Amino acid sequence: MRILLCGANGKMGKTVYECAPSFENVCIAAGVDPYGENSNFPVYRSFDEVDSDVDVIIDFSHPTLLASMLKFATENNIPAVVATTGIDEQGLRMIRDASNKIPIFFTANMSLGINLISELAKKAALVLSPDFDIEIVEMHHNQKIDAPSGTALLLADEISSVLENEPVYEFDRHSKRMKRSKNEIGISSVRGGTIVGEHEIIFAGTDEVIKISHSAYSKKLFANGAINAAKFIVNAKNGLYSMKDVLKEA
Repeated sequence: MRILLCGANGKMGKTVYECAPSFENVCIAAGVDPYGENSNFPVYRSFDEVDSDVDVIIDFSHPTLLASMLKFATENNIPAVVATTGIDEQGLRMIRDASNKIPIFFTANMSLGINLISELAKKAALVLSPDFDIEIVEMHHNQKIDAPSGTALLLADEISSVLENEPVYEFDRHSKRMKRSKNEIGISSVRGGTIVGEHEIIFAGTDEVIKISHSAYSKKLFANGAINAAKFIVNAKNGLYSMKDVLKEA
C-alpha cells in the first residue's frame, strides 16, 4: 500500500513515517508539504506537483490544505484518511461532498480507545441523565493551536446525541456569575508542556462522581491509527467512514 503523506514534514507526518515499517506491505511513497523537502521520499510542495503512483492519502497537515487535497484525491480517484484537526463546518461539508466520489475516513481522533470511551460515555449518559452534570476536561501540549480539542467536541457531540434535550456547550464559565444550568456540558481546556492528549468525562451527581478517561502517551498511537484507517478504506466503496466502522468489525 503506497501512501501519499500530506504534512510529511510535520510532527505527525514524521511519526507516520517512523511507524510505517512496522506494517506489512506498507510504504510512504511520497509526501506533500509546502515547507520543505525530505531525504527519505519525494516531497512535493503542492498537490499540483505530485508525480508519484500512490494508493491512499493520509492527511496530517492543516485545514487550509484540505480543499486542494480533496480536489487531488477526487480527480485521481484516491481514497483519503483525513486526520487533520481544527476543521470547520465548511471543511466538513467538503469532506461529505468528496465522500460521494471516493472513500474517505474521517474522525476527530485516530485512537481506537477514544472512540471506545465515546461509546461508553453515551451509555453512561443514557443511564445518568438528567440527574448528573456532565463536564469534559481535555489537556494537550503547549504547541496545540485549537481549543477545545476536536476530540473533546467529538465526545460532547456523541453524548448530546443520546440526551433528551440538546445541551448547551459551556466554554467560558469564568465570565458568568450564576449557577450551573442542568442543560449544559462544560468543556475545559488545559495547555502545557508536552502532554500528548488526555480527555476526561465527568458525571457529577449527588454524593458521587463517575469518571471516564483516556490518556495518550505517544503520537505513535495516532500514526498507527491512521495507517490502519488507510488499510481499512484503500479498497472500500465510496462513502464516509470513521472509527465506528472499525469498531463494528473489531
